Amino acid sequence: MSEEEQPQDKPAPSAPPALPKPRVARRREWLPSLIWLIPIVAALVGVTLVVRILMERGPEIVLTFKTAEGLEASKTAVKYKDVQIGLVTHLRLARDRSHVRVLVQLNKDAESFTSEDSRFWVVRPRLDTSGISGLGTLLSGAYIGADAGVSKETAGEFKGLEAPPIVTRDDSGQQFLLRANDVGSLDVGSPVYFRRIKVGQVAAYELDGDGRGVTLRVFVNAPYDKFIGVNTRFWQASGIDAQLSASGFTLRTQSLATILLGGIAFQAPDDAMGPLAKENTSFLLAQDEAAAMKEPDGPSQTLLMYFNQSLRGLSPGAPVDFRGVVIGEVKSIGVEFDRAEREFRMPVLVQVYPDRLRRRAGESGTESRATQQERLRFLAEKGLRAQLRNGNLLTGQVYVALDFFPKAPPAKVDVTKNPIELPTMANSLDEIQSQVQEIASKLNKVPYE
Repeated sequence: MSEEEQPQDKPAPSAPPALPKPRVARRREWLPSLIWLIPIVAALVGVTLVVRILMERGPEIVLTFKTAEGLEASKTAVKYKDVQIGLVTHLRLARDRSHVRVLVQLNKDAESFTSEDSRFWVVRPRLDTSGISGLGTLLSGAYIGADAGVSKETAGEFKGLEAPPIVTRDDSGQQFLLRANDVGSLDVGSPVYFRRIKVGQVAAYELDGDGRGVTLRVFVNAPYDKFIGVNTRFWQASGIDAQLSASGFTLRTQSLATILLGGIAFQAPDDAMGPLAKENTSFLLAQDEAAAMKEPDGPSQTLLMYFNQSLRGLSPGAPVDFRGVVIGEVKSIGVEFDRAEREFRMPVLVQVYPDRLRRRAGESGTESRATQQERLRFLAEKGLRAQLRNGNLLTGQVYVALDFFPKAPPAKVDVTKNPIELPTMANSLDEIQSQVQEIASKLNKVPYE
């Protein structure tokens, strides 16, 4: 290409004018995106629930039972008057495997149940002397019952009761103590009667420390507790009280329930109960109504009697009376051989209560032992003798009668002996038999031929 054909340089075009940079301004968003509202609301709800749970959460306690039958963690409730006051959270076996430990979370308003004398037990269907209980748990399942204590001291661990308590602290009434030789047919829950009306029940019993008796705790419901005074007498009304003695056949029973479950009855002699008895007052529990209602016997005196006749029909406990007034009872009978007389003698040991005669005679006060011995010797010189008599021809029961026999051979009483020996007298029936036998032997000697 020639120089002419070559393109000539054109002048460079001028640069366009520079545009001003745009000014960037961030848009302020005052409200968050709606998508963030959901987690925020959920967090607020969660915090509210946690705070509420912490505020309503009460103390934790541990209950120990022999078995965890019917209990489930996070399901079994703790109730008081059918109101839930807590929940079982954990069940654990003790290290020695002798019991189970139940961890309970109480509500905030149940802090009073941490008193050291509070009681807990498992409510499940039961059948005992007090009746059938816990039938509602057949559908709802077992739960733990509670009884709030009154102590100001608190505790974190409690030993659970294996059976529901008969009396709870909100029951209205009073408790009394009864002393007895044995419990007989009584048991926890046995009824207590007043004029054949059930007014209470046996709450507990335990063996005395010396092992010579038992102590029963009975609870009498209000308002019947106002009928118990210092002169009130208690006796066992258990089963059927049948007595066959020289006085005949006696049958007593309080109610049909006492025949199966046993029971206790109380009443004051002649309805003179005296001042009201305070709670936990101690009373004696008699074996029957007759023993409970009799007057105090006072000091006793032991006498020994020797009989030269058969003791058939006489047994320990037979009455000793003086012209119809029972003043004692037979303690024991036996047999001895008298080497001097070369014959058998039947010793009978009796226990008499002189105060019974003094009360009938209108006398008061007590006599010394020396005075009693002198009086007994004086009466024996006047003809006082002991005699066996038939009390019941049907049963053949025999009792010891004390009476005066002016024509009896004289006898002396040695008051220095212990027990004192009282002379005896053969009864009229034995005398008639002896006379008939003597007459028969004489008739056999008559030479009729």
